[in-house]
Amino acid sequence: MTGAEGFLLAMGLGLFAGILSGIPAMLAIAGVPLVTALIGAAFGVFDLAFLNFFPARVWGVMSNRLLMAVPLFILMGVLLERARLAERMLGVLARMTGGSARGMALSVLAFSTLIAASTGIIGATVVMLVLIGLPAMRKAGVDKRLAAGLICASGTLGQVIPPSIVLVLLGDQIGNVYLEAQQRAGNFAPDAVSVGDLFAGALIPGLVLVAFYAVYVALRLKPAPGPAPSPRDPVPAGEVLFTFLPPVLLILAVLGSILAGVATTTEAAGLGAVGAALLAAHAAEPLRAGRWLIAAAGLAALVLVGLGMAGMGRAAPGSAAGIAALAAAALIGAGTLWAGGRLWRVGLLQGAMADTVRISGMVFGIVVAASLLSLVFRGFGGDHLVEAWMAALPGGTYGAIALVMALIFLMGFLLEAVEIIYIVVPLLGPPILGTDISPVWFAILIAMNLQTSFLTPPFGFALFYFRSVAPPDITTLDTYRGVVPFVLLQLAALGVLIAVPGLATWLPDLIFR
Repeated sequence: MTGAEGFLLAMGLGLFAGILSGIPAMLAIAGVPLVTALIGAAFGVFDLAFLNFFPARVWGVMSNRLLMAVPLFILMGVLLERARLAERMLGVLARMTGGSARGMALSVLAFSTLIAASTGIIGATVVMLVLIGLPAMRKAGVDKRLAAGLICASGTLGQVIPPSIVLVLLGDQIGNVYLEAQQRAGNFAPDAVSVGDLFAGALIPGLVLVAFYAVYVALRLKPAPGPAPSPRDPVPAGEVLFTFLPPVLLILAVLGSILAGVATTTEAAGLGAVGAALLAAHAAEPLRAGRWLIAAAGLAALVLVGLGMAGMGRAAPGSAAGIAALAAAALIGAGTLWAGGRLWRVGLLQGAMADTVRISGMVFGIVVAASLLSLVFRGFGGDHLVEAWMAALPGGTYGAIALVMALIFLMGFLLEAVEIIYIVVPLLGPPILGTDISPVWFAILIAMNLQTSFLTPPFGFALFYFRSVAPPDITTLDTYRGVVPFVLLQLAALGVLIAVPGLATWLPDLIFR
């Protein structure tokens, strides 16, 4: 072992020790490499000139327009969660199922899928499901272990089902690493990889995973013999329509504007934040005039997005279409201001903004710290070491992919998804992304593997969120035993995606190529 390899090993061990010590992950990810670099320089193994590139890297992160979508998507999710729209949706679903155990569990899964596409914030989703979904399932007769496992698994769907913050961060990293790796391999004009590619690529695998969950729940909860119970409290069709239509339209507008090429990811995130503010204010606004203004603004936004998807988004400034577009934009602006004022008066906007700043600060702190880790890793020659190491693996590129997937799965026991993305992709991704492997497929494999990491006992973060609010009669062991089948289902879905790459590549190729 050379001196540089010894320092790399020491840095890796120190990094994990620092994270496990309980200090903020950002400080561990940045501090351990910096100390290792300084010690390595004292022994003549590391050139401190490498650190001169760090300010430029930080500037690159802060000036990255794509990463502006992260706080906007976070704000969208926090607003929808704090507006208690989710509770209303689950309440309607519970009444529609008539109280059967299978129907209630499948309703929670369907509701979680919809919420995953709306919020994507794991902690908030799991806690919300425990508070409003767990009592309803247990009252319907769902076993406590199955209920615990379903809530933990369903609460993590926001990592895979777009729009997902994890996919935004993966898109940023995969796109940059893929471009650099292809150029080093001699391909100087590779197809760019966008977040839109990853959103489209994750749709089918995400729905396949939901289908796996649904089949398992349906088989576990067979209906009791005899006539099916009829709903005791029939739900009016109008209530169903106006409960589910607004969030569904918001999701379609955000995803549709990206996939149709009408808006960039950041612009679509802004649309999602504005739409979430309108929905939240509409739910909180008691004045009829205000609610009509907010509803009209939301409808105008949907009309503009629809026109853009239909290829009618460009109009001459003085034409009738141009004047109508300006009027719609003015209406959207007025509705947004009214909604913001209303949310501020009821105290919802302040809390949502504080949560957004806190979560965004954590994400960007890790992003900046991980860029220093990557820089020091390369300064010690770690990139060449990884390339040589992976080239020597049996199975070639697929052997390297298997190793990366195994490492991500194991790291998921200890680290959060954002930390894993910014450690694994820049350090271990180049040898794989420099080949003919589809970067979209590779990214979706990572995303599904990261989702599994939230459930793996004993340190899965979804388990911690569940235990923080679960009733005392559901023990930690009950939670672990309930979640194991869902971990196996996720690994099975990951295996299907490995065997059939077209699940992740077909839709992006159809839409963008």
